[in-house]
Amino acid sequence: MSALGTSRYAAHAAALPEPVARAVELATRLGFAQSCRPEHGRLLQALAAGAGPAGGIGETGTGCGVGLGWLIAGRRPGVRLVSVEREAELVHAVRELFADVADLEILHGDWTTIHRHGPFDLLVLDGGGNGKQTAAADPQRLLTPGGTLVVDDLTPLTAWPPTYGGAPDTGRTVWYDHPALLTTEIRLAPDLSTLLATRRP
Repeated sequence: MSALGTSRYAAHAAALPEPVARAVELATRLGFAQSCRPEHGRLLQALAAGAGPAGGIGETGTGCGVGLGWLIAGRRPGVRLVSVEREAELVHAVRELFADVADLEILHGDWTTIHRHGPFDLLVLDGGGNGKQTAAADPQRLLTPGGTLVVDDLTPLTAWPPTYGGAPDTGRTVWYDHPALLTTEIRLAPDLSTLLATRRP
């Protein structure tokens, strides 16, 4: 989720995968500004292609379905996709938007709802009120061995140890320090980074 992410799609409209274009139109119509940015979406599309049918893909923070659209565009046929959203109005809207998409479940609840549906080959921690800032999102419970965790919408790391607002950035180091994960950061734009973590076999 990015504060002005939806507005970033205006310059990319002609090149968007069809599910993404549908979701961007919905977000624009509803005035939902906080979609994932195109740079992050392209990464999600590529990662989704590596998920298998046994584990599938999980997402917290459906929003208006823009990130979900990228995941749909990238996944292979038969790979299940579960997305959780805490705003009931958005759940209804995105269910209607993607009613024709197979192997997709959009759930109403807070981010912890995802626990009942894992483990996943790919899990995207997104949106507000989720587990990406705490150790509560347990990768050993939520990821298959070798599975990938994505933590989005970070300011690029420029020094170690990382800080945020002059204090230790525990929302980032919790993933670097987790004994079950191998974690790295990918810079997607001068002002945008994403953490990728793989669960150790």
